[in-house]
Amino acid sequence: MNLTATRQAAAGEAARTAHPDSVPPASTLHTVQAIYQAFGQGDIAAILAVLDDEVQWDVWHSHSAQQAGTPHLQPRLGRDGVAAFFQSLADLEFHDFKVLGLSGDAHQVAAEIQIDFSARATGRRVQDEELHLWTFGPDGRVRRLRHYVDTAKHAWVHGLTPRV
Repeated sequence: MNLTATRQAAAGEAARTAHPDSVPPASTLHTVQAIYQAFGQGDIAAILAVLDDEVQWDVWHSHSAQQAGTPHLQPRLGRDGVAAFFQSLADLEFHDFKVLGLSGDAHQVAAEIQIDFSARATGRRVQDEELHLWTFGPDGRVRRLRHYVDTAKHAWVHGLTPRV
């Protein structure tokens, strides 16, 4: 069996064993693409509309940027919490934001991001490569987002010292 046939067989098996209410992988990829498009257009309402009522946004074991008080990396719960995340971005000036690639399935989508931003208060500028991990429920709504970033850079841009 060649590599393509092996991948097709594995994809078929995954589809057969997936949760019966799962959305197709193309749907979750499309949702993440639409989220980034809405972000670029400043359409936060469109982003909030695809979130689960109890979405967890950067809610995980505390990391150094959260402990240092980095505003845009604080844990958020629910749509109101995510709206507060987007409000915290007003303190930043984005010079560049590129989605380099998406990969995933019906449950999770990983986005490779290239970002260039500065904090208005400090004037400090950062370029970073990030991964955003989007987790979906069987209804196709975003249940969780986690940013994988260089936390020291994100704290530094705000004039904060990350804690180890």
